[in-house]
Amino acid sequence: MLKSLRSVARFRRIELDSTTRRLARAASVSDLRRIAKRRLPRGVFDYIDGAAEDEDAARRNVAAFRDLEFRPRVLRNMTDLDASTTLLGERISFPLVLAPTGFTRIADAQGELAVARTAARTGIPYTLSTMATRSIEEVAAVSDGPKWFQVYMWRDRGLVRELVARAASSRYSALVLTVDTVVLGRRERDVRRGFTLPPQLGAGTIIDGVVHPRWTWDFVRAEPITFANLAGHDVGDGSTAVSLAEHVAEQFDPNLSWADVEWLRDQWDGPIVLKGIQTVEDAVMAADAGVDAIAISNHGGRQLDSAPAIVQVIEPVVDAVGGRIEVICDGGVRRGADIVKALALGADACMAGRAYLYGLGAGGERGVDHVLDLLAGGVRRTMALIGATRVSEISRDQVEWRAQR
Repeated sequence: MLKSLRSVARFRRIELDSTTRRLARAASVSDLRRIAKRRLPRGVFDYIDGAAEDEDAARRNVAAFRDLEFRPRVLRNMTDLDASTTLLGERISFPLVLAPTGFTRIADAQGELAVARTAARTGIPYTLSTMATRSIEEVAAVSDGPKWFQVYMWRDRGLVRELVARAASSRYSALVLTVDTVVLGRRERDVRRGFTLPPQLGAGTIIDGVVHPRWTWDFVRAEPITFANLAGHDVGDGSTAVSLAEHVAEQFDPNLSWADVEWLRDQWDGPIVLKGIQTVEDAVMAADAGVDAIAISNHGGRQLDSAPAIVQVIEPVVDAVGGRIEVICDGGVRRGADIVKALALGADACMAGRAYLYGLGAGGERGVDHVLDLLAGGVRRTMALIGATRVSEISRDQVEWRAQR
């Protein structure tokens, strides 16, 4: 009996590194979300996790992927599987772009630098937000991978022109114009907490800091958080606490129109992506305007509640634009299988923002690595199980909506 027990008893090596232990327990992006919720102050987590009003659009972005089922093919010889693809002329390791997220350093002191480094190692594009807490130049210095720059249309067109020129000088390969923020959506979690960027000190903040000592120590040791790309401009650089809704109302141009897309083309020689398209009509107008790609997006449900679930918009949009422009699905991606489903409906790639922020909050840069490993592995595994050895082999006949069965 002792001999038998010895043959099966294997003691797991004790892992001394707390981050490694945490991440080892995270089998999915949802697991990382739960870890981030424990590690981050409540206001910080709600800023990352929250959405507009009743948050229906955010929930439906995720849930709609579950309504799409695979039709797996078998006996297809999966020994030479390759998930890489080409997007806007660049070869990437799998069909994902990291979406722009503002004020990333509230999740981890390295912020955008950590995310950009991870994207470069993985071989996928990272999109830096205008409202980032690391500058265009700082990110370029740590990443030799593909980088896109996201821009809002400010009232001050001179500022837009300067930001675009800086991105070009730092070899960013694509420009992403966000078009769904004429006003800021009502994010009620932030309203209830009186949340500002950066967070203001108060009794609740102090209590949160005590309860989350690791985050607090990381936060106080780091240099002050600001909107790094806006330093030196009279548009509010975040050096003093601001309400994001008030900031957007004061600084973003409510007169944004298709004429501004044409103006932006004159400022930028590379590909332009319009992020925030949600209807067939606007997709057709984007193609007519000569942009290179659109990101079908409802801003992660953070702008207009009851906006369409993004995965449900892919097929009619792709049918309408007829291959004239590339189509990116932005919203609700939590698994590699979600990316494959979006591609089966006709998308060229997906974007993900919250997913990597959960990883960043759960384990810093290694947490982002873990997210991308999960998503990339999920894409390859799903391709193998549905019988597609190449991205080009993923097709509409491999998925069906449950309601249409």
